[in-house]
Amino acid sequence: MISSLKDTVTLNNGVKMPGFGLGVYKMDDDITVEAIQTAIKNGYRLIDTASYYKNEEAVGKGIKESGISRDEIFITSKVWNDQQGCENTLQAFDESLRKLDLDYLDLYLVHWPVSGKYKETWRALEKLYADGKVRAIGVCNFQTYHLEDLLKDCKVKPVINQVEYHPHLTQEEVKAFCEKEDIQMEAWAPLKRGGVFDEPVIVELVEKYGKTPAQIVLRWDIQNNVITIPKSATESRIIENADIFDFSLTDEEMTRIGSLNKDERTGPNPDDY
Repeated sequence: MISSLKDTVTLNNGVKMPGFGLGVYKMDDDITVEAIQTAIKNGYRLIDTASYYKNEEAVGKGIKESGISRDEIFITSKVWNDQQGCENTLQAFDESLRKLDLDYLDLYLVHWPVSGKYKETWRALEKLYADGKVRAIGVCNFQTYHLEDLLKDCKVKPVINQVEYHPHLTQEEVKAFCEKEDIQMEAWAPLKRGGVFDEPVIVELVEKYGKTPAQIVLRWDIQNNVITIPKSATESRIIENADIFDFSLTDEEMTRIGSLNKDERTGPNPDDY
């Protein structure tokens, strides 16, 4: 478990990835540049984007203008569904790299398990990894059976499975499988866009610890050893989201939050891809 914003998690290929970062889903360009500069100024070192977000240029600009050395920042992007397939993915990666204005990526992910395509896409990621264009490769939104299928004949095991993860969607089966296979879980929509803040146990813990509902939920993520990338565009919220390392939830409190699970999604169900 990470104990500060600077701490890293060692992935199954030995690469060290920050355990907490900034997501930039659906951020406009100007906001993205400012949010990244704000996050980096306040100690963030993990930035998560995707070709689908259409703000890779702004991400690259924000990183360049931050004044922080490239090798101190961990940058993730993803290949979108209509870019999948082996050759298409190689082209999509080059396009992302061009937009980000970078020489390499730290992590490249398959955004969704598109049926009949994701194994071809994975072959492209393996080539990019072998060619040294990316330091680590992984997947997003893969269910256990997708992972089992991929692991049957892949040459490189995914380092990450980034999934929707919050107290209403605890993904216990997927999490257990990833732990068994040494695939690190990462959470998107960790706050369910505020949809868990009114839960009585969250309200109770806000009172007990003097923290915000977001901080309680993000602390739960971290204590579950899940890398977390909450999205925010405002400086106060960016700082607040990362202010979760000065308290700990008890085992009982962790269990109570986990028991809020409803298998309830804000995004698509991977079974439909």
